[in-house]
Amino acid sequence: MSDDDEEMAAMAAAAAEQGFGSDDCDDSDDSDDRDDSDDSDDDDPAPKGDLLGSSSDQSTSSSSSDEEELEIERQTRLDDEKDGQEEEDAEIEAAYMARDDAMETNIQDVQLVTLPSGQQIESESLAIPDLAMVQRRVKDVVRVLDDFKRLREPGRSRQDYVQQLKRDICTYYGYNDFMIDALMDLFTTAEALELIEACEVPRPVTVRVNTLKSRRRELAASLINRGVNLDPIGPWSKVGLVVYDSQVPIGATPEYMAGHYMLQGASSFLPVMTLGPQEGEKVVDMAAAPGGKTTYLAALMKNTGTLIANEINVDRLKSLKANIQRMGVTNAIVCNYDGRTLPKVLGEFSADRVLLDAPCSGTGVISKDPSVKSSKSQDEIWKVAHLQKQLLLAAIDLVDAKSKTGGYVTYSTCSMMVEENENVVQYALRKRNVKVVPCGLDFGRPGFIRYREFRFHPSLQESRRFYPHAHNLDGTCRRGDERRRRARRRG
Repeated sequence: MSDDDEEMAAMAAAAAEQGFGSDDCDDSDDSDDRDDSDDSDDDDPAPKGDLLGSSSDQSTSSSSSDEEELEIERQTRLDDEKDGQEEEDAEIEAAYMARDDAMETNIQDVQLVTLPSGQQIESESLAIPDLAMVQRRVKDVVRVLDDFKRLREPGRSRQDYVQQLKRDICTYYGYNDFMIDALMDLFTTAEALELIEACEVPRPVTVRVNTLKSRRRELAASLINRGVNLDPIGPWSKVGLVVYDSQVPIGATPEYMAGHYMLQGASSFLPVMTLGPQEGEKVVDMAAAPGGKTTYLAALMKNTGTLIANEINVDRLKSLKANIQRMGVTNAIVCNYDGRTLPKVLGEFSADRVLLDAPCSGTGVISKDPSVKSSKSQDEIWKVAHLQKQLLLAAIDLVDAKSKTGGYVTYSTCSMMVEENENVVQYALRKRNVKVVPCGLDFGRPGFIRYREFRFHPSLQESRRFYPHAHNLDGTCRRGDERRRRARRRG
């Protein structure tokens, strides 16, 4: 054996020891041959009962099933991706549309709030006003004043917009310059417009149940049977009903004729509730006609004590006496005096409680008397305020500060003017030894303690203001806005 043969034999022996013998190599070759044979067999179907052919079919079926599952998964994934893309496209489109709408709105805002030039104002004053255009401009100017920096026309001042707003309100709603200036001083621009619009709408029809003859539940049932649609007036009153509509005249029902209820504005309940008369007291109503508050006082007093019903206007005494009789009041004495003279007539310190619903300018009852819009002036307001001061001092002089149960005065008006309300009470605080106490009402707005150049006593916050647009209240004798004052005379 040659050296080469010996070396080959040694290498073969080493390969055998490591498990890589020549037999394995042959098996691998045979396996390759079998694979080729199997591939060729796949081309021809195997006969039935051929185990080898059956095994091949099962392998092929399993592989085909795997391929089908992968195809379904792939299609699902593609569908999900397509849906996601559509949603994303829709969101992008919506964002673009919102941006376009915002841009269009901003452009419209800028266009709508452009003020007319001087020549346009002059031509408008000479022509028949276009009320629809004026109303639209009023709302636009109010919106500008609420966001002046962003919406104003370049080169225009706030005063320009305010002056234009006043002109348009005077044109559209029929107010004079004095009334518009007064309302603008009392409220913000937006709230002033809200009040003006509220004054164009009548207040709800309300009735007060006469507890001397009936109860609210019984009266409501009777009126409903007659075709009256009504509800309780609110949680603050146990005797009030608000009437929405009626198939019969609400002021001519048998119940009305019998004195079971009084047609009475809701806000005129409040002065009587504030005064809170007690049984057996002596109470004075200084301006009593037509009798809504007087008969309410009698009901709270349960027809006991003495009720003095004074009215300066002779013509109104008829309605006062008729209502007192119809409502079954038996403790009232009707008289006809100037309220300022009552301390001399009845005697000073002769009453336990006094109600003064003072004559006023009527600026709170515009919904009932539209002439107030253009007929009032500052001089008239001061003239009425002077009379109110005299009447309030007389009311205070009537009250007995040492009364065991009383010693109270309620002062109310149907005016929104500070000159007729806080300023009058402030005058009484300086002239008489009295103080303002809580009025006992848990709603309404506090009175002013600062207004323009006026400064009032802090206790005037205990008083209450009521507005048509905020509380939807109307008052007796066409009252639409009231302030409650309750002052106690100190010993």
